[in-house]
Amino acid sequence: MPAEDPTTPSATVDVSFNQDIRPLLSSRCFACHGPDAESREAGLRLDQAHGDEGAIGFVIQPGSIDDSELWNRITTDDESLRMPPVDSHLKPLSKQEQQLIQRWIESGSDYEDYWAFVPPTRPATPEVADEQWSDQAIDRFVIRKLESEGRSPAPEADPRTLIRRVTFDLTGLPPTRDEVHRFVDAYSKDAEAAWEHLVTELIDRPQYGEHMARYWLDLVRFADTNGMHKDFYRNHVAYRDWVIAAFNQNLSYDDFVRYQIAGDLYPEPTKDQLIASGFNRLHLIIDKGTALPEESHVKNVLDRVTAVGTAFMGLTVQCAQCHDHKFDPITQKDFFSLYAFFNNIDSAPETNPRQTVDGLQEPYARFPTPQQDADLQQLDDQIAKLNDQLRIAKAAAAESSTPDQSDQQTQSPAEIEKQIRNLDKRRKSIETTVPKAMVMRERPDVRETFVLVRGQYDAPGEVVQRGTPGFLPPLVKSSEVASRMDLAEWFVAADNPLTARVAVNRFWQSFFGVGLIKTAEDFGNQGDVPRHPDLLDELAVSFVESGWDVKSLVQQIAMSKTYRQSSTATPDVFKADPENRMLARGSRYRLDAEMIRDQILATSGSLSTEMHGPSVKPPQPDGLWKAVSMIGETFKPDSGDAIYRRSVYTFWKRAMPPPQMTILNAPIRDACIARRERTNTPSQALLLLNESEYLMASRRLAQSVLAQPVDQRLRFAWETVTGKLPDADEQKIANSLLDDLVIRYQQDPGMANDLCRDLTLDSQQEKTELAAWTVLCSTLYNLDITKTKN
Repeated sequence: MPAEDPTTPSATVDVSFNQDIRPLLSSRCFACHGPDAESREAGLRLDQAHGDEGAIGFVIQPGSIDDSELWNRITTDDESLRMPPVDSHLKPLSKQEQQLIQRWIESGSDYEDYWAFVPPTRPATPEVADEQWSDQAIDRFVIRKLESEGRSPAPEADPRTLIRRVTFDLTGLPPTRDEVHRFVDAYSKDAEAAWEHLVTELIDRPQYGEHMARYWLDLVRFADTNGMHKDFYRNHVAYRDWVIAAFNQNLSYDDFVRYQIAGDLYPEPTKDQLIASGFNRLHLIIDKGTALPEESHVKNVLDRVTAVGTAFMGLTVQCAQCHDHKFDPITQKDFFSLYAFFNNIDSAPETNPRQTVDGLQEPYARFPTPQQDADLQQLDDQIAKLNDQLRIAKAAAAESSTPDQSDQQTQSPAEIEKQIRNLDKRRKSIETTVPKAMVMRERPDVRETFVLVRGQYDAPGEVVQRGTPGFLPPLVKSSEVASRMDLAEWFVAADNPLTARVAVNRFWQSFFGVGLIKTAEDFGNQGDVPRHPDLLDELAVSFVESGWDVKSLVQQIAMSKTYRQSSTATPDVFKADPENRMLARGSRYRLDAEMIRDQILATSGSLSTEMHGPSVKPPQPDGLWKAVSMIGETFKPDSGDAIYRRSVYTFWKRAMPPPQMTILNAPIRDACIARRERTNTPSQALLLLNESEYLMASRRLAQSVLAQPVDQRLRFAWETVTGKLPDADEQKIANSLLDDLVIRYQQDPGMANDLCRDLTLDSQQEKTELAAWTVLCSTLYNLDITKTKN
């Protein structure tokens, strides 16, 4: 069902089929009267107007509710006749919803093509009453919508709020105190210039790519293990690092799509193109001997198709695996035509850990440096030469030899074998340092693809060819058999209605917490109704016309007045639009798990800036993996600076992801997630108060605080953590807490000693003071303002 019921428009506003009626029919009727022919009842399709089973002239008589059976069925008091039926467990239409349908029928029952399946065109520039607010395209569409509802935008947020908001949104990290001071000063002199300079500078930081990559890694279910059954290690960090670099280098989004779907099919693929094709290898994979290989193969391909459908189409294509889609015009044959593109990988369907190298599963590519190539070639030559000597030595030992031959044989076979073993060891040592990446690779012969009856792997039906859903623009083939490159080009073709819309909606979501389409994973009939459809199309068209320039799109959003609004709202305003779908204020929501952790590390001075490389394991409770390990695997935390690396580099075990991430709603990465949910649970508060990593960060910040002049300490701590300065009430409360803590630790020195263990301090008073400030800093980290993006 749609996330929210549509509201009743005013009497002067026409009823829109796409905005108002289709969501009602989809949520209540399409399961039995929609696209799926097998489940369709009474020979009626309410998803289309005409045709043999179309609604017009069958159950809808335009202009007359009395002659429309649809109206009679949704309003009757007779439960045996009422639609939707009682046994469907669907809610009857409310009075408001019935009125919408009444007005639609009486106004002519116009059907419209589904908005998401029509290529976007650039809307006309909106005419607005308030010409002074902004002339930027985003703002014009937003304020026109607000004016139509009799509302006005909120004032611009204060500069401290703005720099904290945008620094988080563009880098995933908070600003430093010095950065806040510089911006506040520049903003006071020329607000617009200061803002533009800040946005540009943040987008150019390497941390931008780390932050933007995180959303994509959620979407493609990136992890460091296979998932399923024994959940063996899988080395896929090259793909993660490529995604980070792609965002930092501003790889155009169309190439971002091409490389991932078909990077291996370029005539001479580059390292980046090959690594990117590892997108097709991110699915869960079971270990050998657990299931039938045929079943495992089908599951792998199904997962690939689901990922493509979610990431690039924004559709639940997987719902057509067993039968025609019940809500969208995707047939089962359409699904398996897409399936055919990903059914030809030249690899085993399961993993054999005894045959993998460093968790890499064939096919994988090697990327040695010139020096590594030279060293390996030299070792290969030496080993080959020694093997020749070994054959001669062995032959000279069952046979007699002349004195001359004996004089040439200076080493025994055992001595030569020892040298070969030593060289082999050196070769393996170098080989382990050679960068490698799991990639996609086609089989020489195209595997035949069938529609699987009811989706069962062992029930092949009709043979299908590679193709795309019939309701979307046709696929252009470069040869008799369509390739994945053809599919990639189809996704980024000018007439594809989905790819650009889906992409810009997710980028918008990363700034506002919710997309212009809330259901970022589903642009179909069961998805959200767009509140700003013209704005979505404006962004999609301008994105394509820019050359699919991601940084340009991101800058356009960040520069808008819409983005810079204050998030302050009265209770009535908030209640009327709790998710800020109308965009009448700045968005306010809890930070993601990674942002919370990275913020604590950054503001305490602990965060490592090292980029790329192997995933790391920050400290976690002993026995973390014990409950999920079937192979006696134990969690071994890393040490040193590695444990302070950004969360994007944290080792992600699918069977047991890092608890400090999942407790704060990070996905477990066993499925493609286009948007995270945000919950409020006691375990989240307990985590932030008691996680040892966070407590140690609080202590480290406390040490920095104590290095400040006494009268500046609270201001320093507060500003470091929140980006703001404490007001009089906040200072009073914080100082009172500090006094209470000092008294407590003076009365119980043991507690202070526990917090100061492993530190060398000269006096008990120093321990008392450090312990008190540690708890105060921990309290600051747990403030709502710290965990929330305002």
